[in-house]
Amino acid sequence: MDIEYLGFGSIVIGGAHFDHDVVIENGAVRERDKAPSRARKRGGHTPLSADEDLPWGGTELVIGSGYSGRLPVLPEVELEAIRKKVELIVLPTAEACALLGDAEAPTVNAVLHLTC
Repeated sequence: MDIEYLGFGSIVIGGAHFDHDVVIENGAVRERDKAPSRARKRGGHTPLSADEDLPWGGTELVIGSGYSGRLPVLPEVELEAIRKKVELIVLPTAEACALLGDAEAPTVNAVLHLTC
């Protein structure tokens, strides 16, 4: 997959520039809809919850947890991954992008947080 994390708040995927969190599902990119998780926000971060439309269709879900790895991933996401038999890989976003860069686009599922 052609992906480059440019740093805090900026990513290029397949030549398209994004300055907001993204979800990658089977190679397609869309904006992350944080609204379902906002009620659980504590402090400055909207956590990743199972209420969001997460891309559970593959065998792995890569979560880029931000520039400093501070995105809270709620335990329910981990439990849902176990239930669905999906390996959950949580890394700071730069490391997640490096991992995704080696993957073939149609098999990639990820949630990438671009700040914090």
